[in-house]
Amino acid sequence: MKVKQAEFIISAVGPGQYPEDALPEIALAGRSNVGKSSLINRLISRKNLARTSSQPGKTQTLNYYRINDFFYFVDVPGYGYAKVSRTERAAWGRFIERYLTDREPLRKVMLIIDVRHPPSKDDQAMYDWLRHNGLPIAVIATKADKIPRSQWQKNIKIVRETLGMPKGDPVILFSAETGQGLDELWQLLDETVEWIGEEKPEIPQE
Repeated sequence: MKVKQAEFIISAVGPGQYPEDALPEIALAGRSNVGKSSLINRLISRKNLARTSSQPGKTQTLNYYRINDFFYFVDVPGYGYAKVSRTERAAWGRFIERYLTDREPLRKVMLIIDVRHPPSKDDQAMYDWLRHNGLPIAVIATKADKIPRSQWQKNIKIVRETLGMPKGDPVILFSAETGQGLDELWQLLDETVEWIGEEKPEIPQE
């Protein structure tokens, strides 16, 4: 199976540029360089549809990718980049907060964490903020190929404990290099997006 259509739509700088077709939206949030673009590209079996900014931490836009005319991936600006000023961080916070709290088509926020390291203070703050505001969260631990398989469960436990995740809430282990976690992620999408009266998109396979 495969995604039949995936296209970049817009880098939106405010609500006036957000799509108006009311398709469900799944936002990807995480630190700069955590691998959000690679995750999107792997999910849709494309190499360069989602691109990394040449200036990490500088992008202040929401990048919309429409998948099979059924839903959007929304790549949220990365946080935690050391060279970003306090003023820029504050602007990022206001921009993203408005989107996450006011955007009606938003169905889930996928919080992307680098499984090689304990979640940062910024990761913890984002997770706490999302929970406080009652937003539906899925934690995706990327770069699984960068650590031995024997360390996977230990590192996932650290992610869960550091974020203070409720018992039973899943962490999906993912690798854009190997495809680890693809089936779980597409199952999550299937459960999140309402496919009312339409054919589901095909799931990419190896």
